[in-house]
Amino acid sequence: MQTEYSAADIAAARSLQTYTYIYTSAATFWTYDYACSLHQELTFLIQSRWTKVKGLYILTRYTPFLLFIAHLYLNFVPDDNPNMCQTINNICSCFSLISVICAECFFIIRTYALWNNNKLVLAAMVIGFLVVIIGSVGVLFTATAQAPFETSTISGITGCYQSAGSDELFVPFILLFALELGLVSLTLIHAIQSWRLARSHLYSVLLKHNIFYYACGLLFSMVNIFTSLLLQYAYNGMLQDFQIIILAILATRMHLHLWHIDRQIHGSDAHMLIPLTDVSSVGRTG
Repeated sequence: MQTEYSAADIAAARSLQTYTYIYTSAATFWTYDYACSLHQELTFLIQSRWTKVKGLYILTRYTPFLLFIAHLYLNFVPDDNPNMCQTINNICSCFSLISVICAECFFIIRTYALWNNNKLVLAAMVIGFLVVIIGSVGVLFTATAQAPFETSTISGITGCYQSAGSDELFVPFILLFALELGLVSLTLIHAIQSWRLARSHLYSVLLKHNIFYYACGLLFSMVNIFTSLLLQYAYNGMLQDFQIIILAILATRMHLHLWHIDRQIHGSDAHMLIPLTDVSSVGRTG
């Protein structure tokens, strides 16, 4: 006897399949990027001194690995228990928050460097960052607690999704959009103020990295705001963690690139950690 499914059941199943494909593709891309940068990364990890920023790099680099394990388990292992889905989703949310906080910290430090250790700029960035963190944590876990998780009624379709009540999940991306808009504005203001001054190659790389990172962050945040508001089933969250993974890759890749440039400038025997004295008086960043 053939079972008939409603249009809503079929749409939900397709959204789960699409979500699984996107997450599998993201995991493949992350693995490929890690393999391509393995030599540079090992050089950095072995030859650079242990500092707080190096610890920040390791946390930013490897937290997505834990995020992938949890999400791929959720996507591929059959489980009809919505409570288990909610528990694993909460774990994934914690990993996502850690990853995006670490990635943003890199560029708050860089923006602080560009502004020559300006304490007012630092205070503004830190206050804005804390507002984003507190607001995001509150919204994420409140929405998860209130919005029920459902699994597909179609046999063979694994994974789960929030069926309703998760519309406010766009709020963290609005907060992140506002933060990155403020940071890119600070970067552009400083670039305009100092464009006539002679600057080093290290300064130019730092400036380009900041602008490109913020542009990607703004683009993905805008996309996630619209998908969270306009799409249903698993579609509304299919790019949320993808943004976090891309930002983590950009932050760590750019840090590696800057470290290797600094190493070439100062010689391979100088085990320095990107002194930014050419950019500002910030001392060292990694």
